[in-house]
Amino acid sequence: MKARLPQGFGGGGAANLQQLARQAQKIQEEMDKTTAELEEKEYAATSGGDAVKATVTGKMEVKSLELKPEVVDPEDTEMLCDLVIAAVNEALRSAAQDKEQRMEKISGGLNVPGMF
Repeated sequence: MKARLPQGFGGGGAANLQQLARQAQKIQEEMDKTTAELEEKEYAATSGGDAVKATVTGKMEVKSLELKPEVVDPEDTEMLCDLVIAAVNEALRSAAQDKEQRMEKISGGLNVPGMF
């Protein structure tokens, strides 16, 4: 007994595989281009009512950190550390979320291991 494929499947063989490979290559090229663009992009976030501002790159590296003088209290360095951590983490979350959304848009929600 021969197995039958549903209508619309099969029949194309190698041609369908080549088309699929071309589509995968195009998606990978788009993702590479987008990744390069995102790595150059900067993301900023603040905390403590804008007392602390952190800027990170799409490479997930801290580029700059700005502190308003009034937030620097030698008696309360713990609060300053908390504000810095909050601002940096929020900027990193923004960068990661932007990358995830852009890649999902390119791939149409398809999650292929190793693609990104």
